[in-house]
Amino acid sequence: MLKKFSAVLLCFGLIACSSTRGPKVADRGGIQEFNSDVSEINISSSDSFRVGMLLPLSGPAARHGQGLRNAAMVALDDINNPNLIVQFYDSKGTPEGARTAVKNAISQKANIIVGPLMSTEVQAIANETIYQGVPVIAFSTAQEVLQPTVYTMGLLVEEQVDRIMSYAAQKGRSRFALLIPDNSTGNAVAKAAFKSARKNNVAVTVVGYYKPGTSDFSGIIKEMTDYGTRHGAVVRKKAELEARAKSGDASAAQELKRLKTKEGIGELDFDAVLIPESGAKLTAAISMFAYYDAAYPDVQFLGTSIWETGKFNNETAIVKSLFPAISRAHSAYFAGKYNSVFGERPSSLYSFAYDAVALTNQLAKQPPENINQAITKPEGYIGINGAFRFFEDGSNQHSLDILEIRPSGNVVVDAAPKNFNNDISHEKLPPVDVYSGFAAPKIYGKNRQSAEIAIFGSLLPTEKELSYDDAGSSITE
Repeated sequence: MLKKFSAVLLCFGLIACSSTRGPKVADRGGIQEFNSDVSEINISSSDSFRVGMLLPLSGPAARHGQGLRNAAMVALDDINNPNLIVQFYDSKGTPEGARTAVKNAISQKANIIVGPLMSTEVQAIANETIYQGVPVIAFSTAQEVLQPTVYTMGLLVEEQVDRIMSYAAQKGRSRFALLIPDNSTGNAVAKAAFKSARKNNVAVTVVGYYKPGTSDFSGIIKEMTDYGTRHGAVVRKKAELEARAKSGDASAAQELKRLKTKEGIGELDFDAVLIPESGAKLTAAISMFAYYDAAYPDVQFLGTSIWETGKFNNETAIVKSLFPAISRAHSAYFAGKYNSVFGERPSSLYSFAYDAVALTNQLAKQPPENINQAITKPEGYIGINGAFRFFEDGSNQHSLDILEIRPSGNVVVDAAPKNFNNDISHEKLPPVDVYSGFAAPKIYGKNRQSAEIAIFGSLLPTEKELSYDDAGSSITE
């Protein structure tokens, strides 16, 4: 049973509190009110460290907010530090609710803010927290809302893309294609891919954009695979081989047999494809690549952590594909305890709340003026989700497993590093701009100028518009 008591109005009322009534949300400017027994904590103690936790405890995202709160209480029970005071505030999942909640938290002397969940909420509170000198550790996965002293625990696109591309590069893949939605997520993936390519001395050679709502990838993938040229080549080759086979050429007959099921021949412009999709869309996309003769092992398919939510083990075209995921080496303990207390398995999201609260317990040992320095210490921290650390710009890095999809289940083929010591593959990526020496990729599904501006912030210099040589050093459309 959990038996962790917090401040006035803020004890976890569902378990081990003196009253049998459960928690309720008070309509008092976003403060989450709980029945409590405060006899076990000295509220006025100068040694106390106050954490204002902003969560959507009401509104459309309330289920996630309640789960994050529950995970925080599991962490508090494990920490058992009576001087760590975690106070919950209902952000309602809205910018207005978040602004009200953060003002209440700061007025009640919060030393640090944990949360909120939504990117719009993070944007809404940033000015206030920066002005008041109170750091934020949010749960948003939107990198654009981060800035110095506004950090996130969320798993960012950039670190996922870099982890999977770095691993693929180590395994010999050197020419990467991107199949991405034409939106902010797709552009974030593209930016991260070019950064990682630069770091790993590989190239992004093809970028294919699709409308976010589509489930028909036939047109864009046909272009990306240069099917017209490659199909024409195989038709001509088959005709040549048929003529030779009829003349008794056994080797031609054998080669014709090999090409019987081929729809295209010739080298593709890529040997790996990154697809940040899941579910039916992912299945449709990879199946279409296979239809156009772009399949494993000639092409290695790569994904992001969203793949972990799908069941693709029976999809032949997806088997042997790779994706990054938060390390689950220590998750069994958290999931087991959460389940035993709340009667349900926790979402992977909730583990971030556990680690965030555990982190605040470490920060509580620091002088107030050193909190940001402690948050961004290079060696980082170890939590339920493995190693993680923060950078001064608010972004972060997690140690991620690489999983391979197999018929028997997903298998870890490259375990998450245990720490960040001297590991270049887990250094922060350099900024991306038009002067970084990038060769222009082939771009499909979007105007080239619009795509380059979205990815690089400006047009690539024309001198970079070269043709690919055998080493794949540059390319034109």
